[in-house]
Amino acid sequence: MKFSKFIDSFEEGVFANLTNKKIDLEKKGKKIYDLFVGTPDFKPEESFLDAIKNNVNSENTKYSLRDLDILIDRFIKHYKERFDVNLTKDMVMTVNGTQEGMCHVGMLFADPNDYCLLPDPGYVAFSACAKFARCNVITYPLLEENDFMPRLDLLGEEVLKKIKFVIISYPSNPTGGVITKERYKEIILLAKKYDFIIINDNAYSDIIFDDNESFSFLSLDGAKEVGCEFYSLSKSYNTTGARISFFLGNPKVVKRFKVLRSQYDFGMFYPLQYGAIEALNVDKSVIEEQRLKYEERRDFLYNGLNSIGWKVNKSKGTMFMFLRIPDKYSGSLEFANDLLEKTGVLVTPGIVFGKLGDRYVRIALVKPKEVLEEVIRVIDKSNILKE
Repeated sequence: MKFSKFIDSFEEGVFANLTNKKIDLEKKGKKIYDLFVGTPDFKPEESFLDAIKNNVNSENTKYSLRDLDILIDRFIKHYKERFDVNLTKDMVMTVNGTQEGMCHVGMLFADPNDYCLLPDPGYVAFSACAKFARCNVITYPLLEENDFMPRLDLLGEEVLKKIKFVIISYPSNPTGGVITKERYKEIILLAKKYDFIIINDNAYSDIIFDDNESFSFLSLDGAKEVGCEFYSLSKSYNTTGARISFFLGNPKVVKRFKVLRSQYDFGMFYPLQYGAIEALNVDKSVIEEQRLKYEERRDFLYNGLNSIGWKVNKSKGTMFMFLRIPDKYSGSLEFANDLLEKTGVLVTPGIVFGKLGDRYVRIALVKPKEVLEEVIRVIDKSNILKE
């Protein structure tokens, strides 16, 4: 049986390898501390679950060929209240999760052999976006010494002239970095000058720390002329499996994305649309309380790891920390495997996010403090940090 070169370009090697090791170790009775995937351990609000249950009926289980007006209206109100962004209905559509939307959106702009610009390190769906569009990738570096912020102005005119789109994502998965409005304004000006599209991933805007400012890229002057963004309910509202996300911004782009989506999808399940309305109605104090718990976990792990000799940087946002590995290891995969075998702590090797991630591992803040305390203790006891 022969498969396409296209599907062969996708690999699950690192994830499958570590998952299989986890299963083997669990079978042998080893306790595993799974900090691998960013699945919140907090629960969604009951009103969200009730809205889904109450709207499961024969009518709502038919093809959902459109976004409900009441959902789009509620989302427009939410974005105005949350980010002071004015939207109209032709500027918003739902997608079945940001990952699904991100994987397809590049096809709107790039043809085979065109170029796109992606962060290194960056979330794995960004590279999948380029593969689905069959376009070439140029990367821009996110470096710790630059607070993991992009410097597109340093790439040179030759690069900026040939790219069709760029993906930006802040707060950043995996780095935990944030971006300033000033830096984003610089990128908007570059997009206007060199005629490329900005695709902004705003999935972690509600999880930001240390008084850093959370904002929508679309709130900035000129942003709607040159780009769009994804906004997700997954992390802020603990609805990861429901796959509820929105794509919004330039109406011409949204219109074309609807055309593309109509070829592979019949829309978001109506009960989930009603659930999304109720999620957006959740009192914002609930979201803030959860944010503070993530920040508390971040502080606890940061202080604990530094106290045992693992000198790590402090994530500024998201539910992740991006930790530099000890110098004695050749790369992140070697360290992640050693960490799992010696301590039972399962983390994501930074190499899966790009070459510049190979001196880091990503840890998800998806366990309570008492579990994180155990994590710190078993790492210290293993002597894995010793030279």
